[in-house]
Amino acid sequence: MTDDAHADAGWFEGVGPDDPEAGAARIREGRADAPADWPEQAVESGFADDETDYYAKLHDAAVRASREAAAEREQAGDQQLVHAIRAMDDLDAQANELAERVAEWAGSRYPDAGTGIEYARELAGRDPASPVEERLVSLARRVADLADESDALRAFVERETPEVAPNLSALAGPILAARLISLAGGLDALSKQPAGTVQVLGAEDSLFAHLKGHASSPKHGVIFTHEYVRGTRPEKRGSAARTLSGKLAIAARVDYYSGDRKPELDAELRKRIDRIRGVETDHDNEGSDGDEGSDGDEGGAGE
Repeated sequence: MTDDAHADAGWFEGVGPDDPEAGAARIREGRADAPADWPEQAVESGFADDETDYYAKLHDAAVRASREAAAEREQAGDQQLVHAIRAMDDLDAQANELAERVAEWAGSRYPDAGTGIEYARELAGRDPASPVEERLVSLARRVADLADESDALRAFVERETPEVAPNLSALAGPILAARLISLAGGLDALSKQPAGTVQVLGAEDSLFAHLKGHASSPKHGVIFTHEYVRGTRPEKRGSAARTLSGKLAIAARVDYYSGDRKPELDAELRKRIDRIRGVETDHDNEGSDGDEGSDGDEGGAGE
């Protein structure tokens, strides 16, 4: 607010004509009980010279408000996880690809050459005895550096995800939770996804092929890496994937809208997965809470 603020300036009421920062804040935070002729009010109050001037000020304030909102969004915790998990995947891919190159090159030099990143680490510790070996060992060291950075990012994701999405992290594990947030484009976007969409995140190619009639409907996407899906018998994985994705969708909504930890989600998921797997547990004798597909949030892609 400024001392020369205009009380009847309409949408910019209380904002000085030369205060673009306050104007942007009004765009982002202001409210009106009913529509009104804002340009006319702004001109009559002296906030704007004419209607054209009013819309010019409105444009400037709206652009500034949009930039500030975008900057805040990009700096949010879930977006930092998106960058971290994507960078981790990029590093993994590059390290593994270069490790193959190191192994192939080393195979032409050493009869005991190995493969993989661990061999690259081993080779990186050697003292080169020739210009060729110097370049080979240098490449191996780059592979080791990439792998080390990937490990550091993994540790960061495992540490930060429970802070950003405590329930999703508890149910899915920090890495899978961050991957789901990344695939959806953010925790906000993930919280708006139905369970069936969460179920097939990461299986977009298979889903598009199915929609074109070239493949069957996918049962799961990246959630296959979860023990509850991967560790369930193949004929039951569709049910396990639906149940897991339903609880993950609920967890994402709780994390985004309240952030409160709900341990009961963990217990409910475990109980339903046990029932799908046909495992007898103590809580089964306490009564059933319905079939695993009875929750409206747990409908999903077909089996």
